[in-house]
Parts: sequence; C-alpha cells; structure tokens
Amino acid sequence: MQNLAPIALFVYNRPEHTRRTLNSLKKNLLADESRLFIFSDGAKTPADQTKVDEVRQLISDVSGFKSVKVIKGKQNKGLANSIIDGVTQLVNDYGKVIVFEDDLLSSKYSLQYFNEALTKYANEEKVMHIGAYMFELGDKKLPETFFYRIATSWGWATWARAWKDFEPDIDKLMGQFDKQKISRFSIDGTMNFWKQMQEFKAGKNNSWAIRWYASIFLKGGLTLNPSHSLVHNIGHDGTGVHSNIENTYKVKISQKVVKKFPTEVKENEQAHEAIRSFLKNRKGSLVKRGMVLIKQIRIKYFTKAK
Repeated sequence: MQNLAPIALFVYNRPEHTRRTLNSLKKNLLADESRLFIFSDGAKTPADQTKVDEVRQLISDVSGFKSVKVIKGKQNKGLANSIIDGVTQLVNDYGKVIVFEDDLLSSKYSLQYFNEALTKYANEEKVMHIGAYMFELGDKKLPETFFYRIATSWGWATWARAWKDFEPDIDKLMGQFDKQKISRFSIDGTMNFWKQMQEFKAGKNNSWAIRWYASIFLKGGLTLNPSHSLVHNIGHDGTGVHSNIENTYKVKISQKVVKKFPTEVKENEQAHEAIRSFLKNRKGSLVKRGMVLIKQIRIKYFTKAK
C-alpha cells in the first residue's frame, strides 16, 4: 500500500496509558511503513510536570515505525487545541491524517482499515470522517462497515478537504440548529450531544470532538464505521480529560481484517436503529444506574483520600 497517512498521537501525563497505546499501535501490520508524529502537550500545573516528564522520557525512544517525530509543547494548550493544531498541521502537509489519543488500544488491522478507507473515499466529498470505534451493538447482522452521522473520536481519520470545514466557533454552529436538527443530532434524544454543545458554550467542557461532529452534521457529511470495533478506550478509569469511571462503552477489539466497504454513500438505516437502541438502553435500569453512580463516587473518594 502506497502513500500511507501519517499517524498523529496526542499524549499528556499518563505514561502507562501511553505505553500501552504505543505497544498496541506498533503491532499494526502497517506500523513499520507509517510515519508517527507524537504531540506532547506542556504541563498545565507544576503538579503535572513529573508525569509529563515521564511520558516524554517514554516517547524519546520509540521504534517500530517508518519514522517518529516528537513535538514537545512548551506551554499547555489543552487537549482540544493540541488536536486541532496537530491535525491541521498534518493534513496541510500530507492531505490526510490518522488520529490517536494516549488511551486507545487498537486492532492490528486498524491502520490497514484507515488507509484503505482514506484511499477509497478520497474524492467522495460527502464522506468526511473515518471512525474505528463502535459500540457493542445488539444487531449482529450489520454489514462489515457502514456510513452514519456520528463522528466517533476514539481513533479516527480524515482528509484536508473535509477538515477545512471544521468550525471551531460554537455560536456559528449552534446558530444553524433548529428543533428537528437537534433531535437528529442527538439520535432522537438518546445521546447528550446537544447538551455537550451547550456545556461547551457555558465553558463547562472544551471538546473539539463535539464541534467536529457538529461541523460534519451541518455539512450533511457522513462517517465510515466498522460494525465491530477496531479500538478500545482504556481511559474510562477517571484519568481522562472528558471521561468518567464506567464500562458502558467497553468493547472487545475485532481481530479480523476489514474487507468490505459500502459502495453507496448513504446513511445505513439498519445501523441507525442498532445504534439508537444501544444509546437508548446503554445505562440500564434505575437500579443499575444507581450502582454505577455509587461505584464512581467510591472510586473517586478513595483515590483522592490516598
């Protein structure tokens, strides 16, 4: 496979997560042919400096890729600005990019999936994003890959032609939504995507991902997704910037090569029903929700007490 996309890996202050992510990534079949760019954000506080230094020591001697370039930030940009700047830099230089954060384990076929899809849909303007993560869906008869509206951020890829439509201004984005669009955006109210938009506007989160999804949605774009996840997020242990302690989105990583891609560029209705059903029922009964909440409080309390 020629002209492989560069890989952007964003790291901060989690050395063990970073180590596991890198070990998983370099087991990919195309790792030794791929350029890896590691973006290391600067410490936000003096307390973070030790862990940031540990991560930087870890990434100073990475092998298993065609080339490795480490970009060390002197100041703290925060995850959102780091990703926006890094992705912009690489799509401007290479026309496309594959994006990982420091808490993502991947299938050995993930890079192959990304690169084949990037090539196959390079000139399909409606296809704006390739995701590698997928929920554990109940429908086991879904096609191997499908198009959908949601842009998942746990392992993804895009092109310069699509990224140019990324709108960081939350007011410009929210101004284009009406009641019907909010419902479609939130998958019929089953997911809190619109709430995430409101919270960003209120300064309660700094998510680049919700703005990227909104940019795609408003453009009428689609995202390619596997029916069986090629990525698992290990950051739901309370260490992530935007993650809680939970197992709702835990998946078993597919270890099968992806061979089939959709020929028709349109949203898959069967996938829509499967995803809507998962999101609607993902938190379970009130009793289960209460048990999860108690567990989260206990873990956070005892972690702080140590």
